[in-house]
Amino acid sequence: MSSKTFPSLEFERSQFAGRARYLIGIDEVGRGAIAGPVAVGAAIIDLQSELPWPAGLADSKLLSERQRENLFEPVSNWSVAWGVGQVSAQEIDERGIVWALAKSAERALDQVLASPEFRSQLVSDGAAVLLDGSHNWLGESAMGLPVTVRPKADRDCVSVAAASVLAKVTRDRLMIDLAKLHPAYGFEGHKGYAAAKHIDAIQTYGPSEVHRISWLSKILAGPNLSPNE
Repeated sequence: MSSKTFPSLEFERSQFAGRARYLIGIDEVGRGAIAGPVAVGAAIIDLQSELPWPAGLADSKLLSERQRENLFEPVSNWSVAWGVGQVSAQEIDERGIVWALAKSAERALDQVLASPEFRSQLVSDGAAVLLDGSHNWLGESAMGLPVTVRPKADRDCVSVAAASVLAKVTRDRLMIDLAKLHPAYGFEGHKGYAAAKHIDAIQTYGPSEVHRISWLSKILAGPNLSPNE
């Protein structure tokens, strides 16, 4: 990777200096998968801290699976607090992906802000949310904290890169566990995305209980297919 693909704190410190000590980076993974949950990571960093972030930290999409696994513990230890919220395939089918993203973020924030004392400290010292993307699916505030949206924040901003790695590894580990329960689909490889072998398996065996049924209309267009619970 070139130096341009490694994140820094330049944007965070310039954007939030003087108004927030703590920043919660938020990123999603699994939005485009056809099986498994969508997951949202939230990583809190202290903008006044001089501790260096883990070497090699980058947008999870730019890292290999081994690199992400190797970074998981250092990133989780470096973050002031972190959480990963998830919404199941069934919930996505019932409520839609936009709702699922917001609910996953809510669950992640519930984890990182579970302590009333810690929440009071964040309010006292100043805290804000930085969301990757071009659309604010969190709303104007997240649990009362102001939200800033930035495209490519997972690539450029340390807080969001940290959230992306934590969310990706957490979801990937779940998909590997689901592969043991549903071995026909190869979840351990494609992690629920629409790889050719995955589509072939759905057309052969039908969808499992962890597939997003409402997303499979074209795949299920063949004859004699029904959900395989």
